[in-house]
Amino acid sequence: MKYVQADSIIPNRLQPRKRFDQEALLGLSDSIAELGVLQPILVRPLNSTSFELIAGERRWRAAQLAGLDEVPVVIREIDDRESLEQAVVENLHRSDLNPMEEAAAYQRLVDDFGLTSDEVAVRVGKSRPAVANALRLFQLPTSIQRLLVDGELSAGHARALLSLPDPHSRQLLAERAIVEALSVRALERVVKRYIADLDAPRGKKSTVKPQQSTDPGLLEVENLLGDRLSTRVSANMPQQGPGRLVIEFADLEDLDRIFQELI
Repeated sequence: MKYVQADSIIPNRLQPRKRFDQEALLGLSDSIAELGVLQPILVRPLNSTSFELIAGERRWRAAQLAGLDEVPVVIREIDDRESLEQAVVENLHRSDLNPMEEAAAYQRLVDDFGLTSDEVAVRVGKSRPAVANALRLFQLPTSIQRLLVDGELSAGHARALLSLPDPHSRQLLAERAIVEALSVRALERVVKRYIADLDAPRGKKSTVKPQQSTDPGLLEVENLLGDRLSTRVSANMPQQGPGRLVIEFADLEDLDRIFQELI
């Protein structure tokens, strides 16, 4: 570790996070003014006198707000891909990225560095379904992507909306989810009824509500499998006859993803 001038460091052009909470930065700045920068900032050298951030941009910004001239750094010689990977991993571990920033970071690893989604998952320490689902967010209309950036909808809401067949339906139910403050599970039920109504013959809308498990054991199976496969899972055990396990998928690509996860 060594100390360098704070103004000799420039932001990482590959940094996936684009928004910083100003109030949180001010709070961190107060702490740094009192105690200093306790965890070094990770940088890479650009030349003999300047550096580029890899990880620790919040600490660097807060240190400048606190008026520090020098900050502690750890210097590493790494390439662009490693720089992006480490920036992504740091933010994922701190939950600092919104869903679209996370998806954009994965997409950049795919587009700029030729990684497959499976390779991205290994590099950043996430499951294959998690990365695949993040990349699918780009299938949503731009207006819904903005809602994810602003925190009005979660990635779970987005996955439910991706089950719908067209952008108009997705926009319609996204707006309903916000107006009615629907949870992810509630939106999944609304989406399922909406699709059933679309599939019903004209003039004969479906009135069948999706069956919900009441047995705690079945509910746990639904939740565990749903989280593992990143989709909705329903389990039903009638008093007589065999039980049923239903795993939903959005399209053939999603079905293949689930199949690969199961084998």
